[in-house]
Amino acid sequence: MLTFDPKKVSTPKLHGLLLGAIGPRPIAFASTIDDKGNPNLSPYSFFNVFSANPPILIFSPARRVRDNSIKHTLENVEQVKEVVINVVNYNIVQQMSLSSTEYAKGVNEFEKAGLTMVKSDLVKPYRVGESPVQFECEVKEIIKLGNEGGAGNLIMAQVVKIHVNENVVDREGKIDQHKIDQVARMGGNWYTRATAGMFEVPKPLSSIGIAIDSLPKEIRESTILTGNDLGKLGNIASLPTNEEVTAFAEKNKNFSTFTLEQKHQKAKELLSQDRNTEALLLLLYNT
Repeated sequence: MLTFDPKKVSTPKLHGLLLGAIGPRPIAFASTIDDKGNPNLSPYSFFNVFSANPPILIFSPARRVRDNSIKHTLENVEQVKEVVINVVNYNIVQQMSLSSTEYAKGVNEFEKAGLTMVKSDLVKPYRVGESPVQFECEVKEIIKLGNEGGAGNLIMAQVVKIHVNENVVDREGKIDQHKIDQVARMGGNWYTRATAGMFEVPKPLSSIGIAIDSLPKEIRESTILTGNDLGKLGNIASLPTNEEVTAFAEKNKNFSTFTLEQKHQKAKELLSQDRNTEALLLLLYNT
């Protein structure tokens, strides 16, 4: 049995031990807004429900380990004490991951991740239209657990309205655990899907990727590519140049006869094999 004294190991090592051992962890896909009206969207796996009466959800945007900076989510709830906590299912896991890219303050992650902003009824932050369940909340208290990198900030949020997609409800009006198809965080790049087990989602690039809003409209509005497919494309480092697309076309002349539907179907196949750059080159071929 290995033993560790938390006071004698580095914070990154301790962080890895905690996240590797404590899971699966549900994901709070937190939508906030600053005092200038700029929306923000970011996922947190330090999250759970802690009370039903009153209905209280708690999540924690921890201080960054590498430089001790704080997240925009925390800044926003200190300014506007409201949050929408959106449930993450498998259909949006890639877009959720893409939204965790560290964009500059004021950048709209809804747009970058290709998710729909839906106006809330009682709070200012927007809901994620694709999320199966959305909790509008008022922030009742923020408890800061420390001042060093890795320290948590407990955001105690009281639910004031709940929105549930009818597609995840059974005949008795209860949430069907198969239909909701939730995902949860494990250690490293690993997630688990409630209906199917573990799978891997590479972390967003350390440099900012192209994001979904940079893709041509024909790709963004595809009836074949899913949100997860678009999320993979959005995490590519840069859009291919015209020269790269031309070179790809020269090597793959058989694609020249593809219909739009065939092209998107082939790109979807490449994405399922994690051949993401090839998929994007194909999609841009003759676009």
